[in-house]
Amino acid sequence: MISVIDAITTRKSVRSFTKKKVGLKTIKKIISLAAQSPSGTNTQPWNVHVLTGNNLKEFCRACKNEFLKNSEKLSLERLNYMKKYREPYISRRRKVGWDLYNILKIKKGDYTKTKNFHAQNYEFFGAPVGIIFSIEKDLGWMSWLDYGMFIQNICLVARNFGLHTCPQAAWGLVYKKANVLVKLKKNYTVHCGLAIGYENKKAEVNKLITERESIDTFCKFN
Repeated sequence: MISVIDAITTRKSVRSFTKKKVGLKTIKKIISLAAQSPSGTNTQPWNVHVLTGNNLKEFCRACKNEFLKNSEKLSLERLNYMKKYREPYISRRRKVGWDLYNILKIKKGDYTKTKNFHAQNYEFFGAPVGIIFSIEKDLGWMSWLDYGMFIQNICLVARNFGLHTCPQAAWGLVYKKANVLVKLKKNYTVHCGLAIGYENKKAEVNKLITERESIDTFCKFN
């Protein structure tokens, strides 16, 4: 068992996994522990869809095809981040983007390689377990915030089992297809996804180190 501090400092977004399977018992334990996350008035707004084996393959095949065939037409159901990035967010976004693309040897303007890499999102980057999170559409923004804490708990608890994760906003782009595949009711929609498995330590893409701002830039002590 590792400490909470170790779990936080060793957590990273992994984009290449080994083929080693993860037991369903372990996944259930991780989700059960993560569900201890706080939520406003204990509403617990999360709904979890765990995909493995052939179900995972078929789900990924359908969603990847949707992205590759219709990427120019796809749109988000809700605004993910910002309509137009400004400082300091745009610089941080560009920095991590180009750091990742340099590792992948994707040059500026190479839209084919960029699209092919993005398409790997819809294969959960080869992870043996893919998780899709859905939420009821009429829940307010605080419930979405609660959901984030729940997902973060999954990422941290996974480290206790030697596993790594990659939270994925990309699934929101194919929400129409994903909603049908996981058989959501009309008031529900896909929120995001998460790849989970054992890190492929030989993969160059997993060497990405994302920088963090000093607390002096965002924290004031009064």
